[in-house]
Amino acid sequence: MNRRTRLLPAALALATATALLVSSCSSSGSEDDQDSADGTPSSPPAATAPSTPGASGTPGTTSAPATPGSPSAPAAATPPGTPAGTTPPGTPPGSATPPGSPTPPPAGARWQPTPGLTWQWQLGGSVDQSVDVPVYDIDGFENDASVVAALHAKGRKVICYINAGSWEDFRPDSAAFAKSLQGSDTGWKGEKWFDIRKLDQLKPLMAARFDMCRSKGFDAIEPDTIEAYNQNSGFPLTPDDQLKYNRMLAQLAHERGLAIGLKNDLDQIPALLPDFDFAVNEECSQFDECDRVSPFVKAGKAVFHVEYKLDTDQFCAKTKALGFSSMQKKLDLNAWRKPC
Repeated sequence: MNRRTRLLPAALALATATALLVSSCSSSGSEDDQDSADGTPSSPPAATAPSTPGASGTPGTTSAPATPGSPSAPAAATPPGTPAGTTPPGTPPGSATPPGSPTPPPAGARWQPTPGLTWQWQLGGSVDQSVDVPVYDIDGFENDASVVAALHAKGRKVICYINAGSWEDFRPDSAAFAKSLQGSDTGWKGEKWFDIRKLDQLKPLMAARFDMCRSKGFDAIEPDTIEAYNQNSGFPLTPDDQLKYNRMLAQLAHERGLAIGLKNDLDQIPALLPDFDFAVNEECSQFDECDRVSPFVKAGKAVFHVEYKLDTDQFCAKTKALGFSSMQKKLDLNAWRKPC
């Protein structure tokens, strides 16, 4: 798919080793189904919409445990001698807080998405802000603070999509990632797996991206492609390498007061459940794997779930019973959605 990477289950990768991933995951459903999550037609919500479940001061907010030796503020500090208002070297474009943008959430407190929250996941095209749901998941680079602020004004929580597991040649900070960090192609044009063993090199680069999310006012992070250990990455990665890397990402998010979701990586859910605040899952129903994601719901954490090939009548009954926040989407993740 152009401009995005989403890691689909290993079973799909094996089944489509000689075919394009996009064609194997082409979605069904009518283009004109724009129903909201409660089954009513979507319309631009009033600016006085009720506060999102889990907003600050409500039961959905949790305090992040202090990490011994970790800073209480974002790790990316202005180097000595840098003039006031100057963006530190290596910071992704757009990470500085624009004038009038919302104040980033304080470190030490973060949003906890609860099971059953309806959501919109849009990574393609200009964000359609009219969908009446409490949670939006949008691209962190391609949307500025004004989009996040507008969604907040409608009572929405907003998740920052960031590719944390593979290099993308079209991102504005792509030159910051050394060639030695880049492995095999992911299967998407212009994308290569990271050597996640090199935590000392990747940690400050990911911290800069997370700082960008925070500066724009996002509430949480969706890190993509974070199960390289079971892919043909070009590196001899182990499950332990992935655990260390994913926990590093969770720590970076929590130090910034941001929630973070575990994207797929089903095999490591038992080990990573305490470190992540919610799950994002693709096609667990297609591959009969949804029970493996249910520990998140049992722990009081949301599971944001999509199917691409199955229609809603083929998965909604089961996933709603499991407490998932489910919908059908097209693989390009534009505004179209068909919720359960």
